[in-house]
Formats: sequence, structure tokens, C-alpha cells
Amino acid sequence: MRFVILGAGALGSILAGHLARAGEDVVVVARGYRADYMRQHGITLTGLADFTIACPVITDPLALREADVLIVAVKTYDMAAALASLCHLQVAMVLSIQNGVLKNVQLADAFGAEKTVGAATFLSGEVLSDGAVRYNANQILYVGELPAGTSPRVQQLAATLTRSGLQGEATAHMQTIEWSKFVAWIGGMVLSVLTRLETYKFLSDPDAALICARLMRETAALATAWGIALTDMPAFAVQTITSGTETEGVAHLQARGARPSPRSPVAHVEPPRSGARSPARN
Repeated sequence: MRFVILGAGALGSILAGHLARAGEDVVVVARGYRADYMRQHGITLTGLADFTIACPVITDPLALREADVLIVAVKTYDMAAALASLCHLQVAMVLSIQNGVLKNVQLADAFGAEKTVGAATFLSGEVLSDGAVRYNANQILYVGELPAGTSPRVQQLAATLTRSGLQGEATAHMQTIEWSKFVAWIGGMVLSVLTRLETYKFLSDPDAALICARLMRETAALATAWGIALTDMPAFAVQTITSGTETEGVAHLQARGARPSPRSPVAHVEPPRSGARSPARN
């Protein structure tokens, strides 16, 4: 399988680094200082993985003509421009590891619904000031057909990811996984950005836990309106929090906050740098 990774931030680097180290045919589409760094130094990971590996880097997307798998790892606000730069690419399968649910519509519009598969990552990392990537969490990377079901191609992709050192898993319930993660992300993202604290710290506060519960429950109502079931996720028991009473949801979140994890990411604020990207936590 030939992989093209669009984006060289934290998660793009983690994926590309593992695939390259496993001997897969992978190329990264990057720009600016990240492209320069990777061409000079390769991909350097620290934390859960500690290695440096060379990986081909392309700055001109027009230089690419075809791929078996395109993995989109750019920020959501860069999605439209990034896809436009690769609309010529002949690709068999395309997926995005971004948060949110609009991504699949954008991929289908660009490459066709038959080539688009769903993905949800529970990985965490951030680009450090020296160009290396600190790899914080490797829980699971789901892939699946949309709106539901599995297939030989997603099973092969999941197996390839697992062989590379990631935890790939093919799921027959992709929309449930993506929406459940979206509900949890909406609840935690607002408070994480505003407080710049680890998750367990703001969930320990009853008022913050109430805000988180209300955000999650309101977002869950959208999934319900679309007929999409939710499930409990590795980080948040989404179905549990959103299906009972608000009081029960708040109590569950506070209980989660009372169990701090040594892997809870810390929000780092670094001086701005030309072309720099913010930390990625998925």
C-alpha cells in the first residue's frame, strides 16, 4: 500500500514515522518549516516512541499522481485548500484523522463517496520547539466503512497500522464512533482552550463539569436527531453521560476528574513562529 500523509504536524508525523519505520511506502506532503525540518532531520518522535526515521517529503502536491491511501492530517481550517491541492490525485481510499464529522462530506465531495472511509483517532502528540514530536497517547485508531460496515480494505488498513506500532482497529460502527468522539471533544475542547488545564483538573470543578455535561448532551441530541447511536469511549463514557439525567452526567464527569491520568496532556503555550502549528490532541 502506498500512503500519502497530507500534513506534517504532530499526528501526521506520528503516523508517517511509524509507517516509514515499518517499511511501508509513505510520503508526506508538508510545507514551510516542517518540510525543511523533515528533509534535514527526518521524523523524530519522543515519549511513547523514541526514534528518528527518514521519510520522503513533497512540498508540491502536483508532483504526486496516485496513492493507495491518502490520510488527511491537516487542521480543519486548512481542509478546503489542502484538498484542492490534491484534487488531481488518483487514490483508492481516503480518510481524515481530524476531529468533527464534516470531514467525510468534504472528502466525498473531493474524491467520491466510494473512496471515502471513516476514521477516529485516540492519539495525542505535539510538535516541540526543536522540531521533534512528543508522542503522548496511543489508545486506538478506528477505521470503517460509511455509514456502517467493514470490508477487506479497511481490515487491511487496520492491520497495516497495527503492524507499524499503532493500534488500528476496523469497526462496523464508524458513525457511532465518530459521533461519540465528537460529543466528547465538544465537551472538553471549550474548557481545555479556556482554562489551559489538564482534563482532570477542570472536570474536578463542579461548575466546569456542569458546562461540559451540558455541551455534550446538546451535541448528543444532534446525533439522536440523525438516528445515530452513541457509545462509551476510552476517555469519556459518552453514552452514559448523555443518556441519564444531567446530575448523573455531572457526577460521572467529576468522578473522571478525580482519577488523574499520568498521560493527561498539558496545554503548552509557545512563542509564535512563522508557519508553526498548534499542538494536536485527538
